Amino acid sequence: MRAQTTQPVDRTDDIETLVRALLRDVLSLSQERADAFDADTPLFGALPELDSMAVAGLLTEMEDRFDILIEDEDIDGDTFETFGTLVAFLRAKLG
Repeated sequence: MRAQTTQPVDRTDDIETLVRALLRDVLSLSQERADAFDADTPLFGALPELDSMAVAGLLTEMEDRFDILIEDEDIDGDTFETFGTLVAFLRAKLG
């Protein structure tokens, strides 16, 4: 069992704000850059910081921060396409 490094997320919190913080922290983005993301902001293939290694780090950090389990079959090419698709993925996982 993995030790929790942060408090489990209150699922009523604003998911978009939490996803911005996740991307900011894992990809070392500035707060201003993360705050500028909207649903149509492209991610994978558009952000130089978001390569395949960063995706693996994001998935691990999402599991830790949101207290969820992400299976391989949960992820497809669309998950990291835009900020909106990533937010939708987490909303679905959080119920």
